[in-house]
Amino acid sequence: MDLIELQDYLYEKIPQVKSMEVEVNDVTSDSLTVSAPLEPNINHRDSVFGGSASSISILSAWAFVHQKLASEGISTTLVIQKNTMTYDIPITGKFSATAKLSNGNDWEKFVKMLKRKGKSRINVCSNLNYADKNAGQFEGTFVAVGCKSA
Repeated sequence: MDLIELQDYLYEKIPQVKSMEVEVNDVTSDSLTVSAPLEPNINHRDSVFGGSASSISILSAWAFVHQKLASEGISTTLVIQKNTMTYDIPITGKFSATAKLSNGNDWEKFVKMLKRKGKSRINVCSNLNYADKNAGQFEGTFVAVGCKSA
């Protein structure tokens, strides 16, 4: 799945992504970056609404895990179990969120458990960036349920 296919998938399956004008900017085996403009995510103080910043951080993390699973031919139901979010500076323009595994060594354990037990958890972090500054951090646990190999 390339960037365009992933973005199209997100627009189709998660309509909020399209209304927030999220773009998938980069996908590697170690990270995934999405971005969004201020306008559809603005609050009454002319900065990004905290809910939008949180949603885009969660989306980057979810899409990262989804993409990694898909690249291994694994189809599963992936949901967020819990998360924390911190905000460091106001965001008043286009911003991005870059997701990666909280502990890179966890991926193999995650996939092994998913294949063996049909359920597994993994921790993912995402950093918000605005104007080349760290604007916030997300930490979340995602649960994959059911495992179908392609």
